[in-house]
Amino acid sequence: MYEAVIGLEVHLHLKTRTKMFCGCRADYFGAEPNTHTCPVCLGLPGALPVPNRAAVEHGLRLALALGAEVPERLVFHRKNYFYPDLPKNYQISQYDLPLGRGGSLPLGERRVRIKRLHLEEDAGKSLHLEGRTLLDLNRAGSPLIELVTEPDLKTPEEARLFLQRIQALVQTLGISDASPEEGKLRADVNVSVRRVGEPLGTKVEIKNLNSFKSVQRALEYEIRRQTEILRRGEKVKQATMGFEEGSGKTYPMRTKEEEADYRYFPEPDLPPVAIPRDWLEEVRRSLPELPWEKEVRYRALGIKEKDAEVLAYTPALARFFDQALGTGLASPQALANWLLADVAGLLNERGLELTQTRLTPEGFARLVALFEGGKITSRVAKSLLPEVLEGQDPEALVRERGLKVVADEGALKALVAEAIAAMPEAAESVRQGKVKALDALVGQVMRKTKGQARPDLVRRLLLEALGVG
Repeated sequence: MYEAVIGLEVHLHLKTRTKMFCGCRADYFGAEPNTHTCPVCLGLPGALPVPNRAAVEHGLRLALALGAEVPERLVFHRKNYFYPDLPKNYQISQYDLPLGRGGSLPLGERRVRIKRLHLEEDAGKSLHLEGRTLLDLNRAGSPLIELVTEPDLKTPEEARLFLQRIQALVQTLGISDASPEEGKLRADVNVSVRRVGEPLGTKVEIKNLNSFKSVQRALEYEIRRQTEILRRGEKVKQATMGFEEGSGKTYPMRTKEEEADYRYFPEPDLPPVAIPRDWLEEVRRSLPELPWEKEVRYRALGIKEKDAEVLAYTPALARFFDQALGTGLASPQALANWLLADVAGLLNERGLELTQTRLTPEGFARLVALFEGGKITSRVAKSLLPEVLEGQDPEALVRERGLKVVADEGALKALVAEAIAAMPEAAESVRQGKVKALDALVGQVMRKTKGQARPDLVRRLLLEALGVG
């Protein structure tokens, strides 16, 4: 029996106005190539770096949220390697004194340990085509935080879930958009395979995975590849691999570098800077409610376990839900049901994010309250949702169109009698104990009321009329 041992290196672009060590704009996505550059991020002689305070504070927020130990000094090192999109031929990073050490992230019933997290600058972007390489250095010098886990993950699914949880955390903290599509969350994975109970196997790194799906697929293939090698009695070679999306296979990129290959040494242009404890405590006090704390609160409100988890780890939905809940118009579970099923389904169908609609928390809560209070049926509420999504007032729509529930039992009894007369065979089947035939009769009455009667009331009146207890 073989098992995988997986660790992750997660690269997150920090949400700052300027780059890590210069005043160039950091919002490079979609910009004309090589328009967000200056002598500092291009590595020109005599240009000196200055640390971005906002980036450091973002890093501290993540370190504190994860329960990591923060050092008393901020120290940068040079990581030396040669690649066309690294204009200085070194990267300013952190080495033996990272911004955070230790800590953990909850994942189900256990916690994944964090080895370290450190600040660094990003490289530029290379585009390889037709025998040429084009360089865009807009990204060079952008602020990154790299988070390294201990090898605590066991399956590709766990690795994917961990990345989704980190994405939710940094979005909740407001420090990164963490959008894989925009390259603002990238991951390298380290994976080895061993027999259960044996020492760790040879580690292989898979570089530059830019989607959750790619991480899972790359790991699934690499685990199979290493397992087959071991079953043949051969040894896995340490290497750095890439992942080919089309074939779903990993491929060798180069021999895996050792730490010594990077020739780390202290950055001479950036002397160590103290991290004042009062600043650290100020940052700690500013932390919002964290996703796992939200999940506990939602469960305490009586929300189903799975619904509480989905809400807590979807920051945009959690913010909207809390605002809707704050109106006091509808119950927590009813709001969760409608938000996670009907609203999310409609957004998915239209390819929209919640923020791209005119749906307000109060408008949403009013719609749910109309249904929960028995004033409109589920069918009517669902039919109104697209218009409420466009900012329409649900109460006004119900009033203008006369959509309130038909609750007059006298009127409903007349419709029940009509349905029984129109469908004698179904009525007789119900009398004989075939209760499933009741659905056809209920449907007949609901059509007569244009969906404005409560199905449970219609069922009761039908059973009474048919003499079925």
